[in-house]
Amino acid sequence: MPQSAQVYGAALYDAIEMAARAHHGQVRKGTEVPYLVHPLAVAAILIRARSPEHLVIAAILHDTLEDTPLTAGEIRTRFGPRVADLVIGLSEPDKRAPWEERKRHTIDFLAQQAGEELILVALADKLDNIRAIREGLAEEGGAFWRRFNRPEDDQAWYYRSLARVFCARMTAEPGRSLAVLFESETARVFPELPCP
Repeated sequence: MPQSAQVYGAALYDAIEMAARAHHGQVRKGTEVPYLVHPLAVAAILIRARSPEHLVIAAILHDTLEDTPLTAGEIRTRFGPRVADLVIGLSEPDKRAPWEERKRHTIDFLAQQAGEELILVALADKLDNIRAIREGLAEEGGAFWRRFNRPEDDQAWYYRSLARVFCARMTAEPGRSLAVLFESETARVFPELPCP
């Protein structure tokens, strides 16, 4: 990924507007925080990493196919196939499948099939998620885990598995630094996790 200064154009702001409309009225699980804060935080991670605009736009829209009425066709029409394909790849194929099956699919897909760009956006997404978990635990203690559909041990398995995949797959910058940061955040929440 290029490390020179990036210039982001009108499409970035169009994506923010699209995501704001799509996520209107949604909040983060167990909070009153508007859901839009999450995709914007994911985008901010990629902006600070000087990622190309299409990756930042995909980050802004990454949950729209799973959680809103927005379609892949609408994303493709407005932002092109590159962004649409990333958002599709970042979406779980079947939200009705059991949690374990969905999370195994994510881990396997990131480990074996996903390209570097998709992994980088997924990494930024999961980095924001693990930071939110750490902050929630600091505020609420063990009661925080009641917000989740699965207990702490299952969440530990998932985030530790993701950390291993990100450390293995992200060998170039900025992905490598973000993978190490993700591993560090994961180890703070679920201790005793080495990053190879």
